[in-house]
Amino acid sequence: MNIVTVTINPAFDVHCGIESFLPERENHMLSCIRDAGGKGINVARALAAQGMKSDSFVILGRQNADDFESEISKSGINYFPFYVEGRIRENITIHPQNGKETRISFDDFAPGKEAVGKIFESASEKCFKDTLFVFAGRLPDGIDAEFVIPLLHNIKKSGAKLIVDSSSFTPQDIEKIKPWLIKPNDEEIVAFCKGEVNGAHDAVSAAKKIRESGVENVMVSLGSLGAVLSCSDGDFYASVPKIDALSTIGAGDSSIAGFLFAFASGKSFSECLLNAVSCGTAACLTEGTKPPRAEDIARLKSEISVIRL
Repeated sequence: MNIVTVTINPAFDVHCGIESFLPERENHMLSCIRDAGGKGINVARALAAQGMKSDSFVILGRQNADDFESEISKSGINYFPFYVEGRIRENITIHPQNGKETRISFDDFAPGKEAVGKIFESASEKCFKDTLFVFAGRLPDGIDAEFVIPLLHNIKKSGAKLIVDSSSFTPQDIEKIKPWLIKPNDEEIVAFCKGEVNGAHDAVSAAKKIRESGVENVMVSLGSLGAVLSCSDGDFYASVPKIDALSTIGAGDSSIAGFLFAFASGKSFSECLLNAVSCGTAACLTEGTKPPRAEDIARLKSEISVIRL
């Protein structure tokens, strides 16, 4: 079973550490970390950190592609770059020592439909029956769901299992795509159920409704409250221990990587959820957009409980 990721809207994640965020004042940085990212790249990096190879397809702007490639090559990612004119965008996250992080995302990368079509065509050559195909991240400028959905349908024709994690798709889009797995967070899930989601039981109810539309598996991340999974094997809830998070950027991507790593290793769905939550939580213990450490994943597995709902 092989894993393929596609990233058409990559970014440099710039993490600025400050003492405290002061509006209308000059804020002095105490630290600055710059990581090559994008949700598909983050999934591939977290898989590599667990010792699992994947094929990662990514569109890069020529002006700063060298810096990006230098960074991701250190992670052991097997990547296939497609070059377009322009620059890879940046996302800036401010990390106060005594407050919540704030993220500023830029939407100024426009690879064009031709490049997106070509990267899907090349990625499809790596797709076979039971391939785990990850399409993650917001759609870039000039690319809409109407254009991407047929490309995803072509991937499904190969027999690949489609994992979609993108805030650019509406519930109606997801119903058309019918992925094998989606992973909305506690805010995104509200769009599907058109009501408040307070806790695990509400999240499971919402996930069940999504599955009625043809999505096979739904994992909902609930932040510090843990995560739920609704699947063919039933409904499960995973709690998480209290941690001192250094950065939450990329944690959801690490959760997906944890789930896929376990599934590709032949684990049950409850074990997939356990590994997903362990990896996502472990990622919060690293700075910037770094992947989770193996020792943190192993320790957290012993502290996280999974129950059937």
